[in-house]
Amino acid sequence: MIPENKSCMSILEEVSKVIVGKRNVLENLMLAILSDGHVLIEDYPGLAKTLMAKSFASAMSLRFKRIQFTPDLLPADVTGTYVLNRKTSDFELRKGPIFTNILLADEVNRAPPRTQSALLEAMQEKQVTIENETLKLEKPFIVLATQNPIEYEGTYPLPEAQLDRFLVKLSIGYPSAEEEVQILERRNQRKTDEVSIEKVASLDQLLQMQKAIEDVHIDQAIERYIVEVVRATRSHQDVEVGASPRGSLAIMRLSKAKAWLNGRDYVIPDDVKTVTVPALSHRLILKPEQWLKGGKTAAIIEELLRRIAVPKVD
Repeated sequence: MIPENKSCMSILEEVSKVIVGKRNVLENLMLAILSDGHVLIEDYPGLAKTLMAKSFASAMSLRFKRIQFTPDLLPADVTGTYVLNRKTSDFELRKGPIFTNILLADEVNRAPPRTQSALLEAMQEKQVTIENETLKLEKPFIVLATQNPIEYEGTYPLPEAQLDRFLVKLSIGYPSAEEEVQILERRNQRKTDEVSIEKVASLDQLLQMQKAIEDVHIDQAIERYIVEVVRATRSHQDVEVGASPRGSLAIMRLSKAKAWLNGRDYVIPDDVKTVTVPALSHRLILKPEQWLKGGKTAAIIEELLRRIAVPKVD
């Protein structure tokens, strides 16, 4: 095991104390954080999305803010604004919740496009512009956005430009019967809804881990394999619009993080196959007839991974 990733494993173990099961989801979320990328979680209510975000922030000693997106939410409610100080007669900046390390944008698709766009600059440029003044956000800045897949009344679908800025799209899923019993047992033992998370890593340690990811080696043959998979989405018969080069970059970043998490300083093809579905599933637009039939982008990506030859790397 690479010495530096012991802190990363400690984070996962600490979060696992309050999140029962779902190890694969936790690892994918950790990979996105290591890659300094944003996460879109689409799933039903009550599956611990908020608890998961708060737990990761607490374990890594990061500042955490939550915004409940609603139809009447304004951009200034996200970014902040200048307020008149009656004592000094000067306008002072009152920073919004976006000035944090981990921002939970809960039910992000309930806010109108004008408010959703307030996140775009911050997600891509890691900065916020208020009254013609540009303010840099502290590192790391990661958005964990959630949306409900079953309620569409009063919602505003995320534009493709904003979807493409999420590094991964995840789904949590219901727990098994045994896991659900364990959830009840843990709650009964705590005798409170509050959970306790120990700080097992610091902000500086996270930044060092993110830097270590950049030094993971990826062979040119694997880079070509990533490009071949992404390009295949653009010519698939059921896909209207395939993934862009941003999708290729996302797979590469996540593959390097996956290799590092597994204690290697080099990427293997299995790393690529593991991260490709969460990296690309939200970047494809299906043809109308496939969308009406209930086609899934994940199934198309898995088909391509089975079809495309895996490179041999020494």
